[in-house]
Amino acid sequence: MFETNITLQQFVEGMGDTLYMVGMSLLIGTILGSMLGIVIVVTRRDGVIPIPFVYTILNPIINMVRSVPFIILMVAIIPFTRMMLGTSIGTNAAIIPLIIYITPFIARLVENSLLEVGTGIVEAAESMGATPWQIIWYFILPEAFGSLILSLTTATISLIGATAMAGTVGGGGIGDIAIVYGYQRFDSFAMISTVILLVIIVQVIQSTGNQLARFVRRR
Repeated sequence: MFETNITLQQFVEGMGDTLYMVGMSLLIGTILGSMLGIVIVVTRRDGVIPIPFVYTILNPIINMVRSVPFIILMVAIIPFTRMMLGTSIGTNAAIIPLIIYITPFIARLVENSLLEVGTGIVEAAESMGATPWQIIWYFILPEAFGSLILSLTTATISLIGATAMAGTVGGGGIGDIAIVYGYQRFDSFAMISTVILLVIIVQVIQSTGNQLARFVRRR
């Protein structure tokens, strides 16, 4: 038997913190990332609202933020996080870098999903006299809905991994338990338990996302 100093209540609280961080950052990141993804698709040279200047500015910014590993990003923006919340430690403080991390990631996933929509759909919409925004809202987005669900599933799983890394700077959650108890206190039970819990969470989310996407595509 493994000896451990971790309690069930601490696991429950850590799970709650993780779900809170993932939920808040996913909500805000999805809104911002979806808007960015739609903008960079429609403003391309061959988009429904071609504005190459906007695309040329946004595209490298998204690439630049995405190229920074989360652990480095989290440390690099500590002054900004402290300015926004008055602290850089804790669950709420971890949400700031999580949003900055996931927004461009979702933007790129949304872009890829929307670009999968065949040009024939857009051409058919244009032939019916649809406006650019009607094309986006009533034709492109519904057609890409199944792919978008899978994209958000991928983003959610990436966020879970990022929240685990947030534990290295006192971000709370399951990752904090793994670092403080599993690594620093050599608590094998805490480390193994957090790994098993994270694996189960990821499996549930991936399976749910796959089922939802399959259901949408059959309709």
